[in-house]
Amino acid sequence: MKTIKHFLFTNFETLFPLILLSSLSLFILMVRLKITHSFFFLFLVWNLFLAFIPFVISFLLKQQTKGSKYGLFLGFCTWLLFLPNAPYIVTDLIHLRHSGPTQIWLDALMITLFALSGLLCYFLSMRHMEIVLVKHFSKKPIHFLLIAIHFLTGFGIYLGRFLRFNSWDILQEPSGIFSKIFHIICFPHLHKGAWLVTIIFGMSLWFLYRISIKQAWLFPKKIKIL
Repeated sequence: MKTIKHFLFTNFETLFPLILLSSLSLFILMVRLKITHSFFFLFLVWNLFLAFIPFVISFLLKQQTKGSKYGLFLGFCTWLLFLPNAPYIVTDLIHLRHSGPTQIWLDALMITLFALSGLLCYFLSMRHMEIVLVKHFSKKPIHFLLIAIHFLTGFGIYLGRFLRFNSWDILQEPSGIFSKIFHIICFPHLHKGAWLVTIIFGMSLWFLYRISIKQAWLFPKKIKIL
């Protein structure tokens, strides 16, 4: 019990806004379920759970004081694989087309709160991983790696939203996902939508992340990369 209290106290400034926003999202969802008696948007709970996975992985890596480079590499790869799930919730706004005229504003508020929770998971997770990588590697390469990760995340969002792949498919259907990625990279003129989504989301995530790390309430302990 003392360990849990110490954990919550030392990480309060990081965890509180995330827990508060996620709880509010779930509360609005329950209100909608009560009003409409429809379970259509329950998938948002699963998507939020997936958004927390990279946050938890990066958080645990950040707490480690000692660890092997192999363990760090494995943790980083797993984190990167699940990372697109966090900002992916933004694309769930597409489901507003299924909302009726009487509850569309409630649905818009609900999905937006879930999307903000996912984005917060993303920003916090990116910051945790930034801190972890700076401990082990040179700062300048890490700066460019972090920029690349934003665009890889944008590409992952495209794979999930438009091609309907998920993070588990790299284990369940590796040949299908890698062949599609290979085709997109080798024949960019045939996949302009994929590159457009990747660039737009990549630039947006990079810009928003740079803004977020300047917020003292979100990142009270700063580490300067460049």
